[in-house]
Amino acid sequence: MSAAATPRYPVRVMVMDAWDHVQVQVDSTTTVAQLKREALRAALKEPPLDEPEYIVKFRGAAVLDESQTLRALGAGPNAPFIVLPARRQPVR
Repeated sequence: MSAAATPRYPVRVMVMDAWDHVQVQVDSTTTVAQLKREALRAALKEPPLDEPEYIVKFRGAAVLDESQTLRALGAGPNAPFIVLPARRQPVR
């Protein structure tokens, strides 16, 4: 199956720094790292310089291996993800 024939579908990503939900079009071969990059770019309107400082959560757990594909995670259409800073933010 060629990459052009792979069906694309939307997933929902909550980007905590922007406090915004974005939809990212992915396919089953998209990696978690690619998803994070696209979500940060869509929410923050610019490529993040400190991308490794963010983590991705799926089904309440941090995805530690960002080279995993969405198929390996079991994520289908409209699956919810969260992208948030790896370090806790101070409350003032």
